[in-house]
Amino acid sequence: MSDPAERLNAFLAQTPYVRFLGMRAELAGDEMTAVLPFADKLIGNVKWQALHGGVLGAFMEMTALAQLALASDVTRLPKPIDVTIEYLKTGRPQTTFARAELRKVGRRIANVHVEAWQDQRSEPVAALRGHFLLPRE
Repeated sequence: MSDPAERLNAFLAQTPYVRFLGMRAELAGDEMTAVLPFADKLIGNVKWQALHGGVLGAFMEMTALAQLALASDVTRLPKPIDVTIEYLKTGRPQTTFARAELRKVGRRIANVHVEAWQDQRSEPVAALRGHFLLPRE
């Protein structure tokens, strides 16, 4: 599979949690933006109507994996080695967006940074930094 859109769609289709979240991705040239449409099932704090922190973390991890799938022609998913999440603001009940930046991709390890935002990209609600073990083909 050499077409980036095909690789991205294959990743999204083969990952059950992506389907559960309702996540999708949009390509504009070589930039991918992940989109998490709001759904009531994503609320973690009913009193404050805040998105669940695990949902935000999983959304950003899936964004990192989608970016890795887009950047390489691997048939198996990379495995997380370590992931650090910074919760910066309360995730409100609305659509959330994320973009991943591949900081370094070696033969075996990839270093990825993801930021998630809602209204303005310059005001992220959360950030992820992670290392992923790339599969041997």
